[in-house]
Amino acid sequence: MSESVDDHPEAAPSRRRWPPHRPHLTVRSAILLAVLGLTALALVTAGYTAFALQETRVNSRIDADLSATAEEFRVLAEVGVDPRTGDAFSSPQDLVRTAMERIIPGRNEGVLGIVNGEIEYTSRGADIALEDDPELVDALGALVAGDTALYTTITTDATQYRLAAVPVSVSPTDPSTAQPGDPTPAEESVAALVLGYDIAAEQAEFGGVFTTYAWVAASSLAVVAAVGWLVAGRVLSPVRVLANTATRIGRRDVSERIPVSGTDDMARMTASVNDMLDRIEYAFESQGQLVGDVRHELRTPLTIIRGHLELMDPADPEDAREVRALALDEINRMNRVVGDLTTLATIDRPDFVVHRDVGVGPLTDELLDKATMLGDRQWNVVSRADVTVLGDRERLTQAWLQLAANAVKFSPAGSAISLGSDADANADSVRLWVRDEGVGIAPADQDRIFERFVRAGDGSTEGSGLGLTIVRAIADAHGGSVRCQSEPGVGSTFTIALPLPAEPEVTE
Repeated sequence: MSESVDDHPEAAPSRRRWPPHRPHLTVRSAILLAVLGLTALALVTAGYTAFALQETRVNSRIDADLSATAEEFRVLAEVGVDPRTGDAFSSPQDLVRTAMERIIPGRNEGVLGIVNGEIEYTSRGADIALEDDPELVDALGALVAGDTALYTTITTDATQYRLAAVPVSVSPTDPSTAQPGDPTPAEESVAALVLGYDIAAEQAEFGGVFTTYAWVAASSLAVVAAVGWLVAGRVLSPVRVLANTATRIGRRDVSERIPVSGTDDMARMTASVNDMLDRIEYAFESQGQLVGDVRHELRTPLTIIRGHLELMDPADPEDAREVRALALDEINRMNRVVGDLTTLATIDRPDFVVHRDVGVGPLTDELLDKATMLGDRQWNVVSRADVTVLGDRERLTQAWLQLAANAVKFSPAGSAISLGSDADANADSVRLWVRDEGVGIAPADQDRIFERFVRAGDGSTEGSGLGLTIVRAIADAHGGSVRCQSEPGVGSTFTIALPLPAEPEVTE
């Protein structure tokens, strides 16, 4: 029994699996996200830095206040006098009581007076009551047991404190001067002043400022988002126009251009794209012109060849020879046209001319040697310029020989044809010229003869009509020009003008 395809999954036709659709992030959104991210990072960094600096400042102020008060208590214990007796403090109670009377607690500050490890005095005017926090009271015993001032931070369930515990020793009371209630010499006389700040309360006061800062920062981000969205849209507007224009441009219509506004990078990019579209349009036009030229120039010889072949009598050797000669002649003419069109098709390529130093004098001598083979004429060199130009030797020879060939074509046998090269008086250009004694060119045709497929006179002269077009293209590629001076019945002079390279400046 045969098996179905479904029985073997590997035998089933393969199905192409497309990658899953991913959300597309537009350039506008990407720019906005980047701006918002950087702005948020800057705001958070600034806020955190300011908060840390403010926190450090508050802690420094608290420590300074505690240190100043502790120093005052220590000095009072060492050199102070009891205001009731005018003598040195004789008991720790008197010392602590006097210190407590002189200290005015600050905001979020509390003060305790401890004698022999027990809280004897509290400050009713303080913002916080340190004695009401049992955890703090239990921790104070270890702080006042020594003989040096201690600065520490204690955290309880209630809050966090910054404390200064300042214990001092008081000399025992002299029995002869003892007052009722004074400690006996056997009793330990240790007094301590404890000052404490509620750090959490202190920080909460400026914490509200940073809460306001957070709201302002969030509002600023919203404003930046709105402005960034609008600015990004405005900046990317030329890109959208570019995309829309590129979509509308077809293979047969590349004439539309993007409007350029401003002088920024986007404007320069738009101008560059317009230049690219100009080149594309020119390439399309050149392509169309080349196709038209080929159709125009090759249709006639092909029609002639086909007509003669259709009418040829194969049995007649003489007729066959005549048709063969005519076909070969037309084929040679088509070959010349194709060669000329191929040359014109390459004039926009960067390698159409290769610039090197070319000696005009030797080039003139070489041209005379080659031109004498073009026809029976009286060839002579009238002038020879010993200068150097920057150009393509082969292309310059091609253009100059084309002018010489035209002179042969339009002048009678045995007539004189003169060649020459000379530099202008101001030495900024050099001229390569050919002068004949031929039929001349009518003034109306002297500008038209450099166009494609235009022949002077009645057009009966053989040729593709592209020779002078090639000469002009070569001259243009060298940054020069070509012109014609002619008088019917007298002769013509064709001149190629080429720029001379600028001489380098000499600096002393």
